Amino acid sequence: MSNLTAGLIALSVLALLFSGLALLLHYPYIVEGLHRLEDQRQLAAELRILIPERRDALFNDPAAPIAGNPEGDVALVAFFDYNCLDCRAEAVNFQQAVKDDLNVKLVFKEFPVLGPASEFAAVAALASRKQGKYEAFHLALMGFHGLVNERTSLTIAGRVGLDVEQLKRDMEDPAIAGAIARNRALANDLYITGTPALVVGDDVIPGVVEVARLQRSIANARAKAQVRSFHICKIGIFDRLGGRAISPCVLPLVRAISLIWSATL
Repeated sequence: MSNLTAGLIALSVLALLFSGLALLLHYPYIVEGLHRLEDQRQLAAELRILIPERRDALFNDPAAPIAGNPEGDVALVAFFDYNCLDCRAEAVNFQQAVKDDLNVKLVFKEFPVLGPASEFAAVAALASRKQGKYEAFHLALMGFHGLVNERTSLTIAGRVGLDVEQLKRDMEDPAIAGAIARNRALANDLYITGTPALVVGDDVIPGVVEVARLQRSIANARAKAQVRSFHICKIGIFDRLGGRAISPCVLPLVRAISLIWSATL
């Protein structure tokens, strides 16, 4: 390459750099967008650590009501408020998701953020579990058009067949307040500040999740879980080499490897 050609290339690179810098200075929102994108990437990376550390609290808390398949291979964890209009819209999508995919578990995390009226409704909903009516009551509250407060909550409770006086007594159980407090702490740990918010796999998705995106998120979470299972199986092979018991999931693979190894001797 001649000196002239090298010089022209260098000048072209400098021109591109200066034009890019001028563009960023002239349109500062581009820089802001890049900063937001980097923040989102950092948050996603942090959540990939935080969510597995809190897996039991998220997916297996006995105080959290569930719907769908209790043994489902993918769990959707919904943080919601009964007076959140977007939460009401998303509740319909969740119903569709568990209807379409019989291997999905839906976990309800009562997360009242819109004041005392929402707090009352959340406590009443959790108390309804004692009468075996949580899902019916939850869906009726989500389907209500208007403010869900003490009066409307109790009216709806009666309509779905709850003993309202028993419900009031059950609402005094301190374990219910404890469950809501744990939900708030969990939301804080995962940087969830509003509703609706959904945890699926290792991701937190704020806002309403449409059915198509929900289906993609379920498929992605399922695929990632299968990859993790494969890695666990590979670890089982090395456990065998170290003299420890081998995982049953890798026995066919180990036998195949043994046959191939024997054939090469």
